[in-house]
Amino acid sequence: MMRRVVVTGLGAISPCGNSAVDTWDAMVYGRSGIDRIRSFDCEAFPVRIGGEVKDFDGVGLLGKRSAKRMDRFSQFAVVASDEALLDAGLNVPFEEPERVGVFVGTGIGGIGEILRGQKSLEEEGQRGVSPFFVPRLLTNLAAGTIAMRVGAKGPNHCVSTACASGTHAIGDAYRSVVWGDCDVAIAGGTEAPLTPLTLTGFSVMKALSRNNDEPAIASRPFDLHRDGFVLGEGAGVLVLEELSHAKARGARIYAELVGFGTTCDAHHLTAPGGGGAERCMEMALKGAGLVPEDVDYLNAHGTSTPTNDANETRAVHTVFGSHSKKLMVSSTKSVTGHLLGAAGGVEAVATVMALHSGLVPPTATWRTPDPACDLDVVPGEAREHRVRAAMSNSFGFGGTNATLIFARAPQD
Repeated sequence: MMRRVVVTGLGAISPCGNSAVDTWDAMVYGRSGIDRIRSFDCEAFPVRIGGEVKDFDGVGLLGKRSAKRMDRFSQFAVVASDEALLDAGLNVPFEEPERVGVFVGTGIGGIGEILRGQKSLEEEGQRGVSPFFVPRLLTNLAAGTIAMRVGAKGPNHCVSTACASGTHAIGDAYRSVVWGDCDVAIAGGTEAPLTPLTLTGFSVMKALSRNNDEPAIASRPFDLHRDGFVLGEGAGVLVLEELSHAKARGARIYAELVGFGTTCDAHHLTAPGGGGAERCMEMALKGAGLVPEDVDYLNAHGTSTPTNDANETRAVHTVFGSHSKKLMVSSTKSVTGHLLGAAGGVEAVATVMALHSGLVPPTATWRTPDPACDLDVVPGEAREHRVRAAMSNSFGFGGTNATLIFARAPQD
């Protein structure tokens, strides 16, 4: 019999709040975390806005000794995983540490450390480079640090698939629990990409919104006047658990993870297409044993770029057919911005909370209909609805796609 996987813990760090509770609250009430960038001087840049995590004290939360060994992306992941484990009520050290895995994805990893290290080398020579330079920048050290912190000795790896990283990591964790490689998995995504170089890189691609005068509404998924995404940072982490393991310890169950799809467009470096998104959603539905009409809500990739939003709309119509007119489709990037490798983790938290709370978060900044995005984007305000099953999409550069499907917590 196939092992079932449930969600028992949630953790998040985002531009909207430094916990899953605060992040979800901001999503529901449409409070944007996007503002002028304050962590570095970008007054001369064409893009001066971003989704920065605010008032994050890595030293205070992790201790000076631990914090200095980590880049910001790892600090986010560790703090979010601490929250998720506490929320799940799991005791550390674990009774069976070999049955606990860690799967945390990131798209860019320690880009900030790379830039600081290069500057130190140029200004001070080799003696200026920290002995923690390599551990801070390695993408897998977020997952590795979490495992060392809590003593998780099961499967441990990092997925790096651009904007799909967090969703792929959760999907891989799901499969590991289903296959019996572990009973508990700490899974999600993390990213800290807000540097002058990264902001410039996405800006020269003309991928970013330049609505510097109105940062709170600059991320406008599915809106006719969208002009690009807003770069953000953060982490989102779930605790996944085999159903009987969760029940045996009396855990609160938020939702069940029932389907995962992963495909590649094999089409273009940055532009979506080639039918990969459609096949990914269909794969997740098939794996879940669901038909399109069973899904009530879709947390869209919804980046606020003209190409992505229109392409995702076409894909939704193709997969869901006539049901696409009834399907609620919102993008929480409207308030968080695009968190790259962390997006799938934070958006999985939102999708689970929609099932658990009976509230569907809005596309908070949507104002003007676009004929190319003719979906029910849940404009303006959250909507009360007893969601039966919900889907979360993530699509990344290179044409990599990932889809998760969650269902209401099992009653049996």
